[in-house]
Amino acid sequence: MDPDRLARAALSRLMEPQDAAGLALVQVAGAVDALGIATGELKAGPELEREITALLADSGAATSWAGMAAALKRWQPRIPDLAPERDLATMARLGGRLIIPSDELWPAQLADLGIQEPLCLWWRGQEQPLPAVDTSIALVGSRDSTSYGASVTGDLAYSLAQRGFTVVSGGAYGIDAHAHRAALAGGAGAVPTIAVMAGGVDRFYPSGNEDLLRAVCNQGAVLAEVPPGSAPTRYRFLQRNRLIAALSAVTVVVEARWRSGALNTAHHAESLGRAVGAVPGSVHSANSAGCHRLLRDGGAVCVTDAAEIAELASPSGSALPEQRQASAQVQDGLTLEDLILLDALPLRSTTSVEKLAAVAGLGQESVRAGLGRLGLLGLAVSERGGWKRGKASV
Repeated sequence: MDPDRLARAALSRLMEPQDAAGLALVQVAGAVDALGIATGELKAGPELEREITALLADSGAATSWAGMAAALKRWQPRIPDLAPERDLATMARLGGRLIIPSDELWPAQLADLGIQEPLCLWWRGQEQPLPAVDTSIALVGSRDSTSYGASVTGDLAYSLAQRGFTVVSGGAYGIDAHAHRAALAGGAGAVPTIAVMAGGVDRFYPSGNEDLLRAVCNQGAVLAEVPPGSAPTRYRFLQRNRLIAALSAVTVVVEARWRSGALNTAHHAESLGRAVGAVPGSVHSANSAGCHRLLRDGGAVCVTDAAEIAELASPSGSALPEQRQASAQVQDGLTLEDLILLDALPLRSTTSVEKLAAVAGLGQESVRAGLGRLGLLGLAVSERGGWKRGKASV
């Protein structure tokens, strides 16, 4: 067993994510010696403590540093629970793995976190490198999403996935679940969606999303920085938000209340120099108050469709689809439902009314009526009992 991998597995159980003292210790001493020091098998000298102090000062985390003695006291109660071989065996049984920064599978964009880069990632899913940062988009928002939020999220995630983007979210109820589900339906790339968990990946949380997260695992990836068996505490939800932001070129908040955890993800993205988008909602909706707050404070760009998000991910404009200019005039007169339905229509293959209803989040009667209107405008055509985009939308 690789000593560095084994040490990082143990350290991920010993230390909380974003434990600045622990992460600095690993950077200064290396994972193997850091584990020895943290468990009391090795002694930390004054020179090591000075190096850690300097590193924390450079990273702006010195305020949380009370010295090595205080850190050792904090870690000591967890030492009896360390069993990295057991945790690795658990992951092997689940068909998963542990990846560390030296692995080919490690997402290079996590290095932008600096000292807050995770020690390791517990991974279930496709064994292939995650997409580059410029092809990954985070879609986040309220757990108690409205029908408007669900519809917009499904539209955005499906369209982004069809364009080859990977949709990153947190696997929770509401906006997260709608984002993962629509990305799986529209996925054209190798990894259509990634779920970053707050607890261990051995148990899918929340349990009501187990089937969805299993599908994400089968077609994409489910990641966590805490080992199997770890509980998804409130603090860990906030900790994992920095990973969602770091993995993505753009973080889009679809719906968020005034004090939503999704705003925390947006703030992480801002601090990393990543683009932030916010979807506007009704001024009467508490579920959009957080989005309007981001827009008002100047921290986010207003986005209303997948093309605008793609443009943020590629400032040069190379991700802008040609049809955006060609069909803009004719699409301006469409209702919101018509636009959602249009984005759900595939470009080449045909699809059924039933599948369009599921993807677009509309009733079958609304889909049939919308297809009639789109057909009259040449934006949709029927072939062999199925539907696809018409030439006027291309």
